[in-house]
Amino acid sequence: MELRDLFKKSELIPVIIQDEETKDVLMLGFTNLEAVQLTLKTKTAWFWSRSRNELWNKGETSGNFLHVVEVRTDCDTDTLLYVCRPDGPTCHTGERSCFFRKIEMED
Repeated sequence: MELRDLFKKSELIPVIIQDEETKDVLMLGFTNLEAVQLTLKTKTAWFWSRSRNELWNKGETSGNFLHVVEVRTDCDTDTLLYVCRPDGPTCHTGERSCFFRKIEMED
């Protein structure tokens, strides 16, 4: 598969981060072609920051890198899954996963 094919619909696509060991979903980010290329080259997760409008390597500031073990795409080739070994908490709040807030279901 050509990496450029991932970006036929949009310049940015979602990337889901999953813990290799626990299979927990740790975060959702967005990526572009350059960030995917850097991820494959460095084997650490790179993203495109929509708020800062720049590339960022997760862990560059905190030291909590996401070591990418496997990269998968979905059936529509418009979303990626990075299976990772995290160095520490993934969320900027210090939580292990960005998905720590529970919304209660109605009865």
